[in-house]
Amino acid sequence: MTEYDDAILDSSSISSTDKAGRPIPVTIPIVLAPGITVTYTTRLGGLSAGEWGNCNLGGKGGDSAEAVLSNRIALSEAVGAPLSIISQVHSGKAVDMDEVFGRNAPFGYDFSGTQDDEGHAPAGMTVIEADAQVTSRKGVALGVFAADCLPVLLADPQAGVIGVAHCGRKGLQQGVIGSAVDLMKTKGAVPERIVATLGPRICGDCYETGDEIADAFDAQFPGSFSLTRFGGTGINIVAAALSELSKAGVVADNIIESRPRVNAATQYLSEDAELAELCATDGEGPASLDERINAIHRSMCTVENPMWYSHRRAALAGKTHEGRMLALIQRQ
Repeated sequence: MTEYDDAILDSSSISSTDKAGRPIPVTIPIVLAPGITVTYTTRLGGLSAGEWGNCNLGGKGGDSAEAVLSNRIALSEAVGAPLSIISQVHSGKAVDMDEVFGRNAPFGYDFSGTQDDEGHAPAGMTVIEADAQVTSRKGVALGVFAADCLPVLLADPQAGVIGVAHCGRKGLQQGVIGSAVDLMKTKGAVPERIVATLGPRICGDCYETGDEIADAFDAQFPGSFSLTRFGGTGINIVAAALSELSKAGVVADNIIESRPRVNAATQYLSEDAELAELCATDGEGPASLDERINAIHRSMCTVENPMWYSHRRAALAGKTHEGRMLALIQRQ
């Protein structure tokens, strides 16, 4: 066991439920800086079922609205803050949540999974389309959904400003990281002081795109071209994100690795009964959790590690649906 196991257990009461009887989402906490916490959710600890099991937090994939709502409420209570989530559209747009923040909780500003039969948002609810958020507020958990895309979490502890960006291929190409950093700067952040961490994502060995997309992406982000384990050409979105962070002025030494915490969580959950049951029934790989764990080369890769949701892994298995994790950052 590692030094991180107690922190994982303390933050994620794995076998318990909350006061309303909802399963508490199993999360991985990381202290990014004093008073600033990053949280990654896993597939464990929710009420979703079937292809969305078990802790789906996204509402656009057809999951039960009741399950999504329960999972979001339970997560909000577990992290002790209202969730600020937005309707992601693979853009380069960042939004200042200080200007618009209200108590839309538990939905945040993404009404997916809560709309009526005609697709309308609940009365009085604000919907915001963007792919990055910034705030100087304490006690608000900024979040982005992911199931292969890369969450990038940012903070200037001295200025008291935090941000999060949803970095898929298209968002990176449209400059979503630069948009987030630029917005943080308007609130007093200094790029050289910003600390960042990169969340769970599909790795370059797994992200097969074909020659045309890979060549165009590499032309914009030199060094991001990859040859995948499936035998085709692909891209490395981490390489692109690191390039964009450097371009925005974020110092390489200020990029904190999430991997040690994730390695510890993977080790701890390697014999978890709930994860074992998911592996036995999801059809996305070997039915044995032990086989899945032993096949992991990169714990941060959403395709390789069964505790993450992965659109690509689900598609390779011939599935039509999958869930979404949330990557959160909050300032106490």
